[in-house]
Amino acid sequence: MKARLTEVPAIQPDATAPKANRRGVVIGAGVAGAAAIAGNALLRGGVEVPSAASAGAAASKAEGYRLTPHVLRYYETTKA
Repeated sequence: MKARLTEVPAIQPDATAPKANRRGVVIGAGVAGAAAIAGNALLRGGVEVPSAASAGAAASKAEGYRLTPHVLRYYETTKA
C-alpha cells in the first residue's frame, strides 16, 4: 500500500508581530557595541590623556618606530 501524504497548511506570519528590518538590526548592534565600549571604559577608570609635553617630545622624533603612550595603551589592551 502506498502512504498518502497529507497537505500541511502554510504557516502565515502573525500580522501583529513587529518586523525586524536590516536597518534596525544594524542600528541595534551599533548601540550595543557603543554601550559595551563605554562600560569597559568605565570599569577601567577612563582613558588616560597624555600631557602636552610628552606629545611634543614624541612629535620631535619623526623617524622610525616610536613607543608612544597610544602604543603603550594598545599593548595594555591586548594582554590576556
